[in-house]
Amino acid sequence: MLVTAQGHLIDAGIISRALDDVTRGGGRYRIVSFDIGQTVDEPSRMVMDVTTDKPSGLPPILANLGALGFSECEEEDAVLAAVPKAGVAPEGFYSSTNLPTRVRLDGQWRAVRDQRMDAVIVVSGRGARCVKLRDLARGMRVVVGHGGVSVTADTKERDSRDFAFMSNAISSERRVEAQAEALAELWKETKRAGKQVVVVAGPVVVHSGQAETFGRIVTKGYVDALLAGNALAVHDVESAVFGTSLGVCQKSGNPVIHGHMNHMRAINLVRSCGSIPGAVRKGKLKTGLMHALVQARVPFSLAGSIRDDGPLPDTEMDLIKAQADYARLLKNAGLVVVFGTMLHGIGVGNMIPASVSLVCVDINPAVVSKLGDRGSSHTVPVVTDVGLFLHTLARHFSRAAPPPRKARAAAGRKRS
Repeated sequence: MLVTAQGHLIDAGIISRALDDVTRGGGRYRIVSFDIGQTVDEPSRMVMDVTTDKPSGLPPILANLGALGFSECEEEDAVLAAVPKAGVAPEGFYSSTNLPTRVRLDGQWRAVRDQRMDAVIVVSGRGARCVKLRDLARGMRVVVGHGGVSVTADTKERDSRDFAFMSNAISSERRVEAQAEALAELWKETKRAGKQVVVVAGPVVVHSGQAETFGRIVTKGYVDALLAGNALAVHDVESAVFGTSLGVCQKSGNPVIHGHMNHMRAINLVRSCGSIPGAVRKGKLKTGLMHALVQARVPFSLAGSIRDDGPLPDTEMDLIKAQADYARLLKNAGLVVVFGTMLHGIGVGNMIPASVSLVCVDINPAVVSKLGDRGSSHTVPVVTDVGLFLHTLARHFSRAAPPPRKARAAAGRKRS
């Protein structure tokens, strides 16, 4: 079977990963042709012949190669099959990647809309789009097999050359100042290009004492949406109202007597006001990150989990609704920045196409590695303390002019 890939195949390490996938799957490969790009911006193109002793061994190899951006060379129309039951795809359905994808319909290549990972390609008329498995309706026509599907490998353009040095490897041995400056420049470039910046954050933002710092970046107009869990908002309110985070005094760093109760008191305060925006309107919440978001009319989405206390009335405990709300706020993102949250970071990584810049800041190298392992290979890792990084990052926004303000899709949670 002849397969081909085009893109930055050498820089992204795609060639070695592809050859490993073939041999691990029990197959053999022969490089038919390999045209190397002559400049840093010019893509390379590779054609490879993959064979196996048993025909049944080829489909899983092709599936793995497809995730890297390889597609079959034979130009044939995609094979379609009808959905037999709502939420159930036909046998052998094509599972999408986050890479730019086209399908061949009636002899014409059509770009797939709403590109994301782990979805089904639904064809309607002359168009195609990614649809989550659970959203399939009976009778929808979906792509099955790999024929007639073309995936473009690693076409992510690094507009900021200064930022590119961060993406080479996961390492803590880089100057925080240089990394923060590079991210700030990419952040500003994204805003100047008219695209949105979405931040995904964990409670470490509050525990490290940087909620107010982050809030100032929000106030300056550099954040278009925040995605987080219940804990970030709870501890932010706790810090703003009681001066503690997880019962530890934010100023002294010492545990406070009965401080372990403060996060529950914070939840109770918000619940008494009906919502976080309600607490701001009633003057109960006067500082902190959530206060800054409400005041700046920046939408936020809080996704709940089984471990949540309370939860806050703003937290969506229906997982499917929370996923849909995240996807809504990610729709126009040009840059996603993850601060200290593996759970929500991986979730968001699965929702966005590879064309969206994804930066993950975490003290634990395993977190950014996990994002790459889950398919978000375009993740730019920054291994450092989140609090220190945010403090440094904020300095690069303090003297910058606010970006052009555009109408928000929503102000806060839909239910607020």
